[in-house]
Amino acid sequence: MKLKHRLASTLRRAATPVVVAFRSSLQLRVVSATLVASGVLVLTFGFVVAGSVTSGLIGERYESAIHEVREASTAVGEELSDYTSTADGNLESAMNRVIGGLESSSAAGPLIMLHTADDQQKVQRPTQMSEFVLPVEIRQHVEDGWLATQYATYDFYGEGEAPYLIVGTEVDLGVDYHLYYLYPLDSVQDAVSLLRTNLILAGVALVLLLGVIAALVTRLVVTPVREAARTAQRLAAGLLHERMDVRGSDDLARLANSFNLMAANLQTQINKLEEMSMRQRRFTSDVSHELRTPLTTIRMAADLLYEYREDFGESSRRSIELLEKELQRFEDLLGELLEISRFDSGFANLETEAVNLVPIVEDIAEGFDSLAESCGVTVTVHSDQRRIVAEVDVRRFQRIVRNLIGNAIEHAEGQPVEVRVKASETAVAVAVRDWGVGLSEPEAERVFDRFWRADPSRARQTGGTGLGLAISLEDAKLHRGTLQATGTPGGGSLFLLTLPLHAGNRVVTSPLALTLKEGAPHA
Repeated sequence: MKLKHRLASTLRRAATPVVVAFRSSLQLRVVSATLVASGVLVLTFGFVVAGSVTSGLIGERYESAIHEVREASTAVGEELSDYTSTADGNLESAMNRVIGGLESSSAAGPLIMLHTADDQQKVQRPTQMSEFVLPVEIRQHVEDGWLATQYATYDFYGEGEAPYLIVGTEVDLGVDYHLYYLYPLDSVQDAVSLLRTNLILAGVALVLLLGVIAALVTRLVVTPVREAARTAQRLAAGLLHERMDVRGSDDLARLANSFNLMAANLQTQINKLEEMSMRQRRFTSDVSHELRTPLTTIRMAADLLYEYREDFGESSRRSIELLEKELQRFEDLLGELLEISRFDSGFANLETEAVNLVPIVEDIAEGFDSLAESCGVTVTVHSDQRRIVAEVDVRRFQRIVRNLIGNAIEHAEGQPVEVRVKASETAVAVAVRDWGVGLSEPEAERVFDRFWRADPSRARQTGGTGLGLAISLEDAKLHRGTLQATGTPGGGSLFLLTLPLHAGNRVVTSPLALTLKEGAPHA
């Protein structure tokens, strides 16, 4: 059993490169299909031709043998009609004379046997047939008065068995005689063997020629396709100046021209988009920085007004409090825009340190107690381990978890929010689950887009800017981690953050699965 498994494993390993090459090469598949199809066609044609020629040669020999045996039986009847008894002393010499005449008149070189029905007298040519025994079937048919035929193989000359056609007939006279002719078919066999050999050689040559022709023709088509594939790969890698060589004016040349035109249009559009994106990033960065100075002045004045708000009337006091609140939102938006501009410009970097993440997550959850209470939501943190140490940028980690928990409370619609922390040997995961409005599959794919909201008209307690999750995703990528989301409409949503335990490593698998829990939550 082990030997069988080992042999199967060896065969699989040996076949793997062939299978891979067959799947990856269009030219190899076309040439292989051509060889198989032409091989089957040539093999079928060879069998048909060989069978037809063999039947023709044997049929011709058969007809001539029947005709010759009938004439020979007539000659025997004429020569031996005067003999009425097998005991006649002259009968044997007469039979020898008849056999000699038949042997000399035959051009096919048959072996001839003539004997009386009671086997009292027997003459045969040549003498090698002295030990020859006729097949029982043909003897029976001849004795019944039929002209019978049968194919058999014999070795009369010690050179190996050869095929023969046996033709027998009865000569009905005063003494009944049985006449047998054995026609050698070795010449027919040699002709058929030569024909088959020539057909095989011609078939192999034809199949190989068709394979070479298929390879050459396929190469003419596959080469431009391969060039187009390589050019497309270079374009995908960012080498937008790559183009295909155009040769001639046929269909492949038109394909190359169309491909080059498509690549040129893509390059133009990508350059326009890059230019627009660069302008947008520069505009966001410039506006964010330019607003810092006037905002600082406004903040100083607003803080002064807010400090002495009790000295103003009721309506002025409410206006000052509203100004303070909106200024805070404006500062948050400005800070997020500045952070986005840092990511876009590539200036964002990590300041990692080894910290225990469990108390950090618990402190962040406690910081939302007042918001959770006002929304009628309970936030619970679960962890199987009290100490999970990871090398992270604490500020960015806190921002990610804060955004996830705040977003979950905002959309929980009075249902509980669960936060789960778990670590493996290489990574740590933080999962935030709510049972609120949920997310559809298209919404889960867009939830990390900038300024995107699933329902802009929904009243929100926190007044988000639409940048929190986008910044959280960038923070996760900066750690070489992942941030994923899933959900069902009306069934809540799940956000899963996975970071490597050691800075510089990459996340391969998460300790927690991105799967929604079954059933309703427990209040």
